Amino acid sequence: MSVQPLTGIRVIDLTRVLSGPFSTMLLGDMGADVIKVETPQGDPVRQQGDLSRGLSWYFASFNRNKRSVVLDLRKEDGKRVLERLLATADVLVENFRPGILAEMGLDEARLAEINPRLIVASINGYGSTGPYVDRPAFDFIAQAMSGFMATTGEPGGEPMRAAPPITDLIAGLYCAYGVVNALRARDTTGKGQKVESAMVNGMVSLLAYLSSEYFSTGQEPVRTGNDHPIAAPYGLFHARDGAIAIAPATQDILVKFMRELGLSEHLARPDLKTQEQRRAARPELNALVNAALGVETQDYWIERLNKAGVPAGKVLTIAEVFSDPQVAAQEMAIDIEHPGHGTVRMVGFPVKLSQTPARVRLPAPDLGAHTAEVLGEIGLDAAEIDRLRASKTVG
Repeated sequence: MSVQPLTGIRVIDLTRVLSGPFSTMLLGDMGADVIKVETPQGDPVRQQGDLSRGLSWYFASFNRNKRSVVLDLRKEDGKRVLERLLATADVLVENFRPGILAEMGLDEARLAEINPRLIVASINGYGSTGPYVDRPAFDFIAQAMSGFMATTGEPGGEPMRAAPPITDLIAGLYCAYGVVNALRARDTTGKGQKVESAMVNGMVSLLAYLSSEYFSTGQEPVRTGNDHPIAAPYGLFHARDGAIAIAPATQDILVKFMRELGLSEHLARPDLKTQEQRRAARPELNALVNAALGVETQDYWIERLNKAGVPAGKVLTIAEVFSDPQVAAQEMAIDIEHPGHGTVRMVGFPVKLSQTPARVRLPAPDLGAHTAEVLGEIGLDAAEIDRLRASKTVG
């Protein structure tokens, strides 16, 4: 196997649940040695979701390519072992509330003393400054507080959350992005630095044209359901046997779309020349499009429109996604053997590198499976490990 981009980088992972484990999984997928430090009770996600053959597939899907060490950080011996781990590490990732690391005796000054090259990455809800620093944060609240929920849903309906825990995932993704940038900067400066990723900030950064239109006009975006906020016709339409998502995003694509539907004459109308006019006439345009599509099937239109250069596709269920030939060709579902638990299917790698690809080197670890191995690597002998076990400092 080829050397991966992050081979030789050691990450101490103090995170749990989702945002942090997702971030460290991304680093592990690219070759980092991720040491997941858990309490004696373990990451709560070990007991969440479907427990198939004694294993949470939710946990398995976000904790591959990691080694597990059980360490009781409430004990002074546990903190000393953590400090020895940090002295050997390149990166520390944590998703406590701001200030918790300092309360543990690991403020910025102490961490720099332990290891001046250490990159300290924090994931939290709102960031480490401002009036909401001490608020607890969950995905649902972050979706609400970021503007994302207010702009999602049907016109006149309630604000709507996205089904996946998107704020956790975006915060984790940005954290991993920050870490690799900090590693690159360290190549130049020789020093570590602090990296911070917040759930609300991540979602605010993704408001895209919703924020730019607000900045430009001062007008609040309105919820448009499956219709595009600034383009029409664009959205979910209906063929004879079901829905089709169609995205005529540019004037050129719109011309092709209307031509394929036999509706080209409407683009010559003086009342439909501009995007603003077409948005105002959205109900009429949608009715015209649905009437034209309704004479043929989904498959017919999807084939015809894509051939003409108009993006179109079915609304697939999760089951249909993972049986789709394109998803299979991209290996976006992979099967990983977990000793003692059988084969686990999980989502594959969305980023493809031609020479140093992501890969699974380790399945998600059993709780504490690598404690003795990792502690031996940092210089603790068998007698010391036995003493720490006897005091329930490690497990």
